[in-house]
Amino acid sequence: MLYGLYQSSMNATSPMRLAAQVLGSALWFEKDERTANRRMASFFDVLSRMRLTHTRPPYGIERVMVDGQEVAVREAPVLIAPFGTLLHFRKHTRAEQPKVLVAAPLSGHFATLLRETVHTLLRDHDVYITDWHNARDVPLWHGGFGLDDYTRQLMAFLEHIGPGVNLVAVCQPCVAALAATALMAEDDNPATPRSLTLMAGPVDCRVNPTAVNKLATDRPIDWFRRNLISRVPWPHAGMMRRVYPGFLQLTAFMSMNAQRHRKQFELLYQHLVDGEMAQANAIRSFYDEYFAVNDLPAEFYLETVERVFQTYDLPRGELTVGERKVNPAAIRRTVLLTVEGERDDICSVGQTVAAQDLCTGIRPYLKTHHLQAGVGHYGVFSGSKWNQQIYPRVRDTIHTAAELHGTRAAQAAA
Repeated sequence: MLYGLYQSSMNATSPMRLAAQVLGSALWFEKDERTANRRMASFFDVLSRMRLTHTRPPYGIERVMVDGQEVAVREAPVLIAPFGTLLHFRKHTRAEQPKVLVAAPLSGHFATLLRETVHTLLRDHDVYITDWHNARDVPLWHGGFGLDDYTRQLMAFLEHIGPGVNLVAVCQPCVAALAATALMAEDDNPATPRSLTLMAGPVDCRVNPTAVNKLATDRPIDWFRRNLISRVPWPHAGMMRRVYPGFLQLTAFMSMNAQRHRKQFELLYQHLVDGEMAQANAIRSFYDEYFAVNDLPAEFYLETVERVFQTYDLPRGELTVGERKVNPAAIRRTVLLTVEGERDDICSVGQTVAAQDLCTGIRPYLKTHHLQAGVGHYGVFSGSKWNQQIYPRVRDTIHTAAELHGTRAAQAAA
């Protein structure tokens, strides 16, 4: 019923948003900054952008600098599963670079939210990403998709890429990434990640609980099941699939920083009025991405809330994937880097670095932690501090892992 009401309201307001878009374009003239006409055009432009979309935006990464030369980039799906695609960013270069799989969150937005993360990594790495599908577009006959399925799919993607891969997990998938690495290490799987980078992820939510953590623990899991899960309405391909709607997740995120979002739209309006198009386009781009919402499979959402945020299965040593218990101590040869943001109000300081204590099998010199001053959650993987201060640590970790592997291979051959 909740999803049906949302769909009805979107259908009812669509003509108004379309009219605002047309009027904004019709009233826009160059070099009429600060006039009444520009103010009206800017108002309609802002109004037309207050909408949600449900289709993955393009990554738009067409070229990147490699060793001082600009090379072309092409997206290539290399393994397609019902709930996600392993997407490869192929570069037209002969340079041999370490392989990296970016594990993207399945948390109400598309993997394109990590566009800047991927673009930066492409300078020095051969990059893949977990491109998760919108659950409302997955037909019901494909079955469910829970936390265990996410972990298994991650393992399947790693195995498809093959030996020598490095795993970079951003936010929510840090738990699944650590679990996948532990299970593969225990099996001596040749595709076990050489390095594991965990960025702003909820490894142990008992540490410095945030508003997000408190929201998850204030109510029993049955409350989430009864009040936040809906069935996809007709005419979507996933009709009748149980999902946690992306618009609910976005509403929760927006309410946490309502003042900031309102201020951003006020700034967008003022930039448009003043003809400051570079600043206006930066805000437009952010919200075009932010308002592209992705429905989560109900199983994945509920299991994540319960097992990650309520019962803390991983740090308590109780996390399982199927019938197998996850043992982080089984990880021995993987280089570990954890990254946190000083001002992160979604995944607070201490929650990600907890992985260092869980991975007792990794020698101390193979474990590194980076606390980035002055950034919140999104600043860990995008923005100037990501590019200038965090990324060099990630790059060094991956290249250190490659060097260690080369040393081990040489020793084994001798």
